[in-house]
Amino acid sequence: MYAVHQIESGSGMIGAEAVGAAKETDLKPAFLEAVMLVERVHRRFLDVVKDELERLKHVEVNAVQAVLLYNVGDADLSAGELKSRGYYLGSNVSYNVRKLTEAGYIVQERCTRDRRSIRIRLTERGREIAAIVGNLYERNARTIGDVGLFGASDLRQMTTALQRLDRFWDDQIRYRL
Repeated sequence: MYAVHQIESGSGMIGAEAVGAAKETDLKPAFLEAVMLVERVHRRFLDVVKDELERLKHVEVNAVQAVLLYNVGDADLSAGELKSRGYYLGSNVSYNVRKLTEAGYIVQERCTRDRRSIRIRLTERGREIAAIVGNLYERNARTIGDVGLFGASDLRQMTTALQRLDRFWDDQIRYRL
């Protein structure tokens, strides 16, 4: 709902359409910066995971694979469920599952009820990497709190904004808006 505002210009008055366009112009740079920042923060987090793995001499698994192992955790699920539950970002989930299986971090088994479905779960090696990522999450959360970078309410507010953006983009795809 827009109130009709009149803005003076050199050639007379401009109506509500121009006000809406001005607001859109103001929003676009902030929107683009936010989208780029989300991507950069994710890449930076993967760098932190990579550094932790290297420090602990676990170079046989990359950061994306380590986060995937953490997200599987104690669950028994399909590769499709990893993606649909939002646990995994990327288009190559099946590639990483195959590589992790070959390296002995994941076990794949056919479902007894539906032979077409393949279930995955972690091996002991996979649980070790998942624990490393879990400890890293815990240490980062504690450090963020200790240094006062931001509090739980700040994170809740950021999460709410990101959830709204996620729903917006989901609607764009689902309803072809």
